[in-house]
Amino acid sequence: MPSQTIIQALPYVNWTVLLALAVGSYGLIVVLGRLSDVTRGYLSVTAAIAGLLGLLALLTDTGLPAPEALAISVASSSIDLARRLAEAVFLVAAFASVVAIRRSASGRPGIAGWTALAAGIVTFALAAVGWAGPTLPAVPLVLQYLALAAASGGALGALILGHWYLVTPRLSERPLVIASRALAAVIGLQVALFIVWGAFGTGAEAGEPPFALLTGSAALFVWLRLIVSLAGPAVLSVMAVRTARSRSMESATGLLYIDLAAVVSGTVVAAGLAYSSGSLI
Repeated sequence: MPSQTIIQALPYVNWTVLLALAVGSYGLIVVLGRLSDVTRGYLSVTAAIAGLLGLLALLTDTGLPAPEALAISVASSSIDLARRLAEAVFLVAAFASVVAIRRSASGRPGIAGWTALAAGIVTFALAAVGWAGPTLPAVPLVLQYLALAAASGGALGALILGHWYLVTPRLSERPLVIASRALAAVIGLQVALFIVWGAFGTGAEAGEPPFALLTGSAALFVWLRLIVSLAGPAVLSVMAVRTARSRSMESATGLLYIDLAAVVSGTVVAAGLAYSSGSLI
């Protein structure tokens, strides 16, 4: 892969990772706010972190270079504007939900939370539509975006929650069990998508034999993605569920540290291959 292609893909990869962490972690607090007794302190802090990550993603978006050597297409100016507006709505709603969590009787993000989550999903959808091309269709790309966001952001949100037990030891194990189970389920979904992408061919590999990516020029990255950021985190997430159920919160948090590192590294690899060669893994 030419070094120029890799260098040009880096800003897009950075944007993807930042927005995935923001939207995914925010999605987790929306889920936990409805299904568990998680504290408003955790919800507000995680919402604020998601908003900051969204702000960084928006700043990165405004400086993205033209993808001349990449597998994605140049988006129209109207779609670029709509995508950035959706990002702005996300970060504003995320910060607004911090106030809502602190002031509402329920201690939950409410309408601001759903607005932020919807804006994040719309941002990914607009990015997929704008950048889709002959080697990278929009529907598979948006599915990949959402899966990467759920995994990487979910891992971040779960890790923050693990630390929360240090200051609220009486908090029940239910929130961390739910977060860890959700993370395991999302990684299972990513494994299923990996199989689908490989079996039917995506992007540059379309029309080639099934699982050609496993032996192609990018085979090293594909195997690293499969072993390090899919198989490994799947095992770690299940272990985190079991340790959380036994209230070994420090052990669960340690597992989630490794989980987050592995999942984010996989997000970097997956985004890099998508933008540089049009291959989804």
